Amino acid sequence: METNWKQLFETLGNLSSQNISQIGVLVFLAVMVISLLSSLYLAFLYSKFYGSRATGSQVHRTFPLLGISITAIFICIQFSLPLSLGLLGALSIVRFRTPIKEPEEIGFIMLLVASSIACATFNMLFLGILLAVALLALIILRLSGGIFKGHLNDGMVIVTLPSNTYKAKSKELLELLKKKLPKGRIDSITENNKESIISYSFIKLEKDTMLELNSALKAVDSEVESNLYFNRSGEI
Repeated sequence: METNWKQLFETLGNLSSQNISQIGVLVFLAVMVISLLSSLYLAFLYSKFYGSRATGSQVHRTFPLLGISITAIFICIQFSLPLSLGLLGALSIVRFRTPIKEPEEIGFIMLLVASSIACATFNMLFLGILLAVALLALIILRLSGGIFKGHLNDGMVIVTLPSNTYKAKSKELLELLKKKLPKGRIDSITENNKESIISYSFIKLEKDTMLELNSALKAVDSEVESNLYFNRSGEI
């Protein structure tokens, strides 16, 4: 038994010069298991770092099946030039029209493809480095806060009130918005004969701040109405 495992690890470490007939079922099964584990690891990273912000696609649920499928395909085609060309021609007519709902999904799907190819080509050291660097990148993004967001906004507060009230208490309202949302900015102020509308975008809004803001706006005047819009779900 110990000899079999030793041969397995030796084969995994030196498969670049092997052909498909020399791989064997045991090695193929080991590679598929490694691909499955790496896919589950990427699914865990997605749910850990971006699961709360997903818009409902839940793309990470497909990672295990996608990972082993891509690995199996590349294992089959890398030893056969005709099969590779045939698959390339078949995939060239495939069109996926389902929109990507979260930009992070593109990165994770590419990461999944890269890890699956690493398994299929038996580059286990490359796979380990890839997953470690991916984890490091996610940690840096998490700790960086809003540095990489630039001028993107997390949402907007729309304040609607009668024009007479706005003329009398505009300064108080604007100071209140700046106090409760210090990282925000005024996008627009629209006035007509009946009502005035203030659009104020923000970068981050805590749950307690949202409740305090609504109460403070009502305290200014009972006719003030506010609506919150978020660019991404899960921001609270």
